[in-house]
Amino acid sequence: MLWQQLNHSVELGWDFYLPVLMFVGLIAMAVPVWAAIGTAAITMLVMSGDLPLSAVGESLFTGIDAFALTAVPLFILTGDVLVRTGLSRKFLDVAEALTCWTKGGFGSATVLVCGMFAAISGSDAAGAAAVGRMTINRLVESGYPRPYACALVAAGACTGILIPPSIAYIIIGLVLGISASTLFLAALIPGLAILVSILVTNIIVNRLYSYESGGNLSMAEWTANLVKSLKSGWYAFIVPGIIFYGIFSGRLTPTEAGATAVVVTILMGFILKTLKLSDFPAMLVSSAKVNGVILPIIAFSAPLAEALAIMGVPQGFVSSITSLTDDPMVLILLMICILIAAGCVMETTPNIVILAPILKPLADNIGMNEIQFCIMMITALGVGFITPPLGLNLFVVSGITGESILKIAARAVPFVLTMLIVVLLIAYVPAISTSLLPDIYR
Repeated sequence: MLWQQLNHSVELGWDFYLPVLMFVGLIAMAVPVWAAIGTAAITMLVMSGDLPLSAVGESLFTGIDAFALTAVPLFILTGDVLVRTGLSRKFLDVAEALTCWTKGGFGSATVLVCGMFAAISGSDAAGAAAVGRMTINRLVESGYPRPYACALVAAGACTGILIPPSIAYIIIGLVLGISASTLFLAALIPGLAILVSILVTNIIVNRLYSYESGGNLSMAEWTANLVKSLKSGWYAFIVPGIIFYGIFSGRLTPTEAGATAVVVTILMGFILKTLKLSDFPAMLVSSAKVNGVILPIIAFSAPLAEALAIMGVPQGFVSSITSLTDDPMVLILLMICILIAAGCVMETTPNIVILAPILKPLADNIGMNEIQFCIMMITALGVGFITPPLGLNLFVVSGITGESILKIAARAVPFVLTMLIVVLLIAYVPAISTSLLPDIYR
């Protein structure tokens, strides 16, 4: 019904449907996403004749010719250096000292250190791998079943794209022409809300099943532990402090904050003698591999977005959806369902560059604040990191532990449900996303 209305409103033909079918087929065959997007875009342009094929090269270049994108490899490299210098373990020590007073303290510490790592790297997969290697075995030793321990790390690592600075917000800001710094500020409360929801869920589950004991420390013992951990690891918080202060004070752009964080982290590694010049090739190659996955997707999505815009697909989508219902509450729920479904089968970056230009006009049509729309979109897509069949974080923790993905996914269900509650609150309560912003953005 919906596709019939969309087809009627914009007169879509095989120049649209064939490339879409090719894209779906290539993704199903595990062809790299950038190649699938590029094939679909070129096929659409050739069949429709809306743009000369010679324009594709220019479009590919202009799609990634943005200063803001320089921040992406910088934050990725910062996270890699953080792990190699051992500074990430200082975060874990402080997080454990903060939560050791309560039952389930190490599980809570695991969630907190995921949030701390997210505040530097901006990447879910990097956080899942780094925190997973440090905590999963200790979680099992503390009494947690291994599948649940993996699910806890995978859920906590979802904050990688939700707590600023986030690569996802840099990309959606570039796609929709919105300042990344503004999105970082708006995402602070929603990102922390997701972190708290995961933390509370783990506490409740731990209370129900008594996975982890502990929490018998007196106030004096807890204070002593906290002071000791801060004394031995306070310097690790210099890096996130620079990032947050620089960006939110307006003194540094996200790119400048990323560059500063890289330099400071490397200097700290040399001072602590935990980093050597021989470590650089491996660090740079590792970061380049991650960045090499993201940038081609953005580049090849540019001609696809242009082709869809020329064919009138976003406008046709809006008219088709609003012809079914004009209730903003229902339309917002429909957008959330689309985003969650997309997040289950495809990575965040292609979802952003493909869906953001299509769904943004619908959000505008119902009067949703564009900042709120961006936060809702990224948060909803973030749920997909722990939902099959893609569930990138599930694959990461499964890869480092050998645990079954399906077993991990089953234990992740409580976290998915609580994250969905936060997504709904973000979607229907604008103040969660806009309360920290200047009045001009509200």
